[in-house]
Amino acid sequence: MKLLMPSTDPVYTRPATPSIIANWLSRYVQDERDMPFAYLILKISATMLPLAVLLYVPALTGWAWWAALAAYLFLGNLRFKGPFGLMLHCTSHRVLFKKKYAWLNKYIPWVIGPLFGQTPETYFTHHMGMHHPENNLPDDESSTMFYQRDSALGFLRYLSDFLVLGIPRLVGYFNRNNKATLRYRLLRGEVLYGVVTLGLAFVDLPATIAVFIVPFVLSRVIMMLGNWAQHAFIDANSPENCYRNSVTCINTPYNHKCWNDGYHISHHLKPALHWTDHPHHFRQNLAQYASNEAIVFDGIHFLHIFFFLMGKRYDLLAKHFVLLDRVARTESEVIDLLRSRTRRIGRAVLMPQLA
Repeated sequence: MKLLMPSTDPVYTRPATPSIIANWLSRYVQDERDMPFAYLILKISATMLPLAVLLYVPALTGWAWWAALAAYLFLGNLRFKGPFGLMLHCTSHRVLFKKKYAWLNKYIPWVIGPLFGQTPETYFTHHMGMHHPENNLPDDESSTMFYQRDSALGFLRYLSDFLVLGIPRLVGYFNRNNKATLRYRLLRGEVLYGVVTLGLAFVDLPATIAVFIVPFVLSRVIMMLGNWAQHAFIDANSPENCYRNSVTCINTPYNHKCWNDGYHISHHLKPALHWTDHPHHFRQNLAQYASNEAIVFDGIHFLHIFFFLMGKRYDLLAKHFVLLDRVARTESEVIDLLRSRTRRIGRAVLMPQLA
């Protein structure tokens, strides 16, 4: 267990002397705190886009093709995947470009998003159209509640359900809730991605597998892994309580790389809160976190949580558990709390709580 330590997570500091590029980008970017997103877009556009095109060039063969492939896979899956995914998340909640340049907001989901396996607008429609309104409760078709959340078999069931039935269930949700515009945006992106991928497979199958198919599979697995870890600890007595159905990870390099994504409790409490404001919001509301027995970890992030749960290493989770109320607890007491929050919640048990 840990006591609450000073924050090392990123907050915004205005540069004393903005660079020439920053001054140029500021004409387009709505919030100067989001300038890192503009830089990331430029980096991806200058590297991954040309490499993706290069992989389809017939003249590129042999070792040169494999070198381009290695560079593409490294950049897409090791260097940029996390930052891009969470940039997509942040810009789904708060548009990046000014109203005057609103068309540029399509660039992330429609141009560079597919390079990371993101079908255009599926993330937005799922996350903004269903996940946040339903808050991981039963009407959220990606809810983790009905699975044993420290079980590898439970996660495989959850993942396979999403991979096979995720889109049909999301369409069904939009039908039930009369969200026709979101349904149209979802299906348009899914169909166009599938048609383009199929067409390009006839042009160059190896390139299409590398550029579109592998990233597509990886992105959906990683998104479900992330959601699983973010909503692994749920109090069955108050599953609608954001403090008790999510988790916060502080003081981790992940928050620097992925725009404070570790602050998932405050993100559900205030979905439009800017990513640089989460550390302050957390510190400002410690009393509410403590009184609600919120689960906060220091020094680890969601991948750690996932693999610790799959290995049932509650001892390692307890090691990073933050004692928000500063009341001493034994390791057994912390482990008992964590175990109680990962148990599968049956619908029969749940419904009286939400009635």
